[in-house]
Amino acid sequence: EVQLVESGGGLVQAGGSLRLSCAASGFALDDYAIAWFRQAPGKEREGVSCISKSVGSAYYVDSVKGRFTISSDNAKNTVYLQMNSLKPEDTAVYYCAAVENIGMGFPGWFEYHYWGQGTQVHVSS
Repeated sequence: EVQLVESGGGLVQAGGSLRLSCAASGFALDDYAIAWFRQAPGKEREGVSCISKSVGSAYYVDSVKGRFTISSDNAKNTVYLQMNSLKPEDTAVYYCAAVENIGMGFPGWFEYHYWGQGTQVHVSS
């Protein structure tokens, strides 16, 4: 059974940092793309970053580029999202998601179908 469990959210001041973790079980990271999404109050869920071994790189949306870093630890079967220089507009529930991916391109955001329960991030001004 595929399971994703996020942790690491919390309250931080603007300019601060947090590291989110996504512990995966029931599958090996090598065969999946893992993404971080977020959903702010009153807004639609948006993809933020993704990583895939088959692609060999990571992707970031413009709003987090240069501030967020996604990484994976295969030994721990865990994906991380290091978030630096946080802004109040980063406040949201952050979810990790997974989809099988052995191709050369990143899956579309709509293709992710395994989801964690989410972790709240609140950035105060």
